[in-house]
Amino acid sequence: MPRIAYVSRTETFSAAHRLHSPHLSDEENAQVYGKCNHASGHGHNYTVTVLVRGRVDERTGMVVNLVNLKAHLRQNVLEPLDHHHLDLDVPYFASHPSTAENIAIFIWELLEPLVRADDPSEHGPRLHEVRVQETPANIAIYRGEEEESG
Repeated sequence: MPRIAYVSRTETFSAAHRLHSPHLSDEENAQVYGKCNHASGHGHNYTVTVLVRGRVDERTGMVVNLVNLKAHLRQNVLEPLDHHHLDLDVPYFASHPSTAENIAIFIWELLEPLVRADDPSEHGPRLHEVRVQETPANIAIYRGEEEESG
């Protein structure tokens, strides 16, 4: 019987941002985001952990090739985010506030198709979770879930 396991990879990056929503007035932004809405922005040292779920391959003993996962993270997450101002340098955040939640969703949207493409078979590994730690006390987790409307 095939065994299911989870494999994680953790990376860090430093970035600046300003919590500001284009859907709110300046007054509402200041009220909602407080000091994190300061016009000059501020920075964090983020820790990102991605969790992949899948069958343990009997031949390799692996769920996912960590060399590929590491390369995907470096090329698609670290390079565009590390030492950048998220709101000014990353087009996604021009229309999405750069909260830890939205950073996790952004990373999911980048990595999920890449992990799937490495092994598109029905039982291939799949991205299970993206965890973004903004501070020691603030962590956002995204698992690809969407609320059903209705």
